[in-house]
Amino acid sequence: MNLDWISPAERLKSLPPYVFARLDELKARAREQGLDLIDLGMGNPDGATPQPVVEAAIGALQNPAHHGYPPFEGTASFRSAITSWYKRRYEVELDPDSEALPLLGSKEGLGHLALAYINPGDLILVPSPAYPAHFRGPAIAGGEVHTLVLKAENDWLIDLAAIPEDVAKLAKILYFNYPSNPTCATAPREFFTEIVAFARRHEILLVHDLAYAELAFDGYQPTSLLEIPGGKEIGVEFHTMSKTYNMAGWRIGFVVGNSQIIQGLRTLKTNLDYGVFAALQVAAETALGLPDSYLEEVRERYRTRRDFLIQGLAELGWDVPKTKATMYLWVPCPPGVGSTDFALDVLQRTGVVVTPGNAFGAAGEGYVRISLIAECDRLGGSPGTAQTS
Repeated sequence: MNLDWISPAERLKSLPPYVFARLDELKARAREQGLDLIDLGMGNPDGATPQPVVEAAIGALQNPAHHGYPPFEGTASFRSAITSWYKRRYEVELDPDSEALPLLGSKEGLGHLALAYINPGDLILVPSPAYPAHFRGPAIAGGEVHTLVLKAENDWLIDLAAIPEDVAKLAKILYFNYPSNPTCATAPREFFTEIVAFARRHEILLVHDLAYAELAFDGYQPTSLLEIPGGKEIGVEFHTMSKTYNMAGWRIGFVVGNSQIIQGLRTLKTNLDYGVFAALQVAAETALGLPDSYLEEVRERYRTRRDFLIQGLAELGWDVPKTKATMYLWVPCPPGVGSTDFALDVLQRTGVVVTPGNAFGAAGEGYVRISLIAECDRLGGSPGTAQTS
């Protein structure tokens, strides 16, 4: 039965197709045509979740105490593990009862934060290019997004001085993300100090997405917003277990920071979900307690793939600088070729899936994002992209 008389809400009509859902359609079609795909599109880590985490989950599954509804605010044990991890990594003291909240993945938390704090018409500052949840969440909530265009010549950093004074005065929230998805940019500590001062001056809530906190190379250590004096007073920081710990499908993350902001998000979530399955929180707690030797193995895996791909791209004519963090490369398209056309051409000619840069906002046009989620021997067996350059 065709229900033509049922119309979706305007907020849904205004959203373009989610790029990764569209990529899934294209990949399915390519597979039907017999292509052996190398999928470097999504940031979906390859390989298994660490065995100690899996074993902890199995043990927790067998415990009937975990079979009921979990606490809305997450288990005390997982929240304590989060705050202990912050103390260990950043020397930041957090109250596990009020300044940490488990999430059904950071994407869920980012979207719900927008619903909790953005009224229709509120002015929201969002970089472009950016992780789609940073601009789609405000759009769903009815906010007015003011785009902060990031540029290669500025190392993909937000130019705070270029934000008009009248815009800064009206802005309610500023989203940012360093190390950055998709640009792989990193921000010096001085930038974090400047953005905290900017936000305090204009009374803007800072939302920092630190999804790649542990995926850093060559001695680089990402900065936490909460390390910066005054950062916790005006901001929150999102984390995911997906990337570092190969737990993308488990759907668990957390947010830390200002207790008032976290309480608002918690209030919204109590009306929309029942929190994270307690057995998953046991698994995530185990992951946060893994030794540094595990993290070094993860970093080395991505560093090796980074170097391998950068060398291969150089042989094809690309000059891609070594990234300091994340699990991606941000690669310019050949001159005169749009990012969607280039990504489709690469897919059709080689079976390699990459993400067009315009999926991350208009300022991403002219680039593609390549995920470092395949082993070097698999990549070396690919015909590459020479035919498309």
